[in-house]
Amino acid sequence: MDPRQLFMDNRHKGRCAYCGAEPDTRDHVPSRVLLDEPMPSELPTVLACSSCNAGFSLDEEYLACFVECAICGTTEPKEIQRERVRRSLERNAKLQARIQGYRTTEAGQLVWIPELERVQNVVVKLAQGHAGYELYPVFEPPDRVDIRPLVSMTESERGDFESLQRGGPQAWAEIGTRAFMRACVAFGEVHELDEWIVVQAGRYRYAVQEQGGILVRLVLSEYLACTVGWE
Repeated sequence: MDPRQLFMDNRHKGRCAYCGAEPDTRDHVPSRVLLDEPMPSELPTVLACSSCNAGFSLDEEYLACFVECAICGTTEPKEIQRERVRRSLERNAKLQARIQGYRTTEAGQLVWIPELERVQNVVVKLAQGHAGYELYPVFEPPDRVDIRPLVSMTESERGDFESLQRGGPQAWAEIGTRAFMRACVAFGEVHELDEWIVVQAGRYRYAVQEQGGILVRLVLSEYLACTVGWE
């Protein structure tokens, strides 16, 4: 018997991680468009219905492209560092034009204006995927969504975010969840609770906490910091 399966909880299988419907496919968490080749081995996946699996694709592409354009300071494909994003902008002039919507401040600085609804749509979906993979699915709208560049945080805010500070006593993950396995079994190693899980260095990391609810933090391209919480 695989020792990793000894304590695994099967109670939450058989439902789409995003809507609770009967699943007929699997979805990568995070989405592959947010990562670079070569892809990480054993990329986390969750059960999903076809509608949810395909329904976020355009918004995910938009977010990946917007973040890279903001980092590079341009929408010109030839000046974009990420190959996947460069290809998206080259083949989709409409997407490039939409992202081009920035304004010049009085100080002469470029301020990028994202389509917040599309960004939040993807971030909440990612958080649901991580919650379902590490702990258990959550289908109701989150009670908290915070999305902003890391550079916009104060030193204190950045410290709290990076240290995964939430307050209150530290909780132990429920037996049978992957969070429990990471903390207590960890496939032959001992891991600390509430640590960052690096999916791809410099590109994507996340953390899932359970203390009277679920709190998911994730960072895209070491630029965009996101916090999603369910009380």
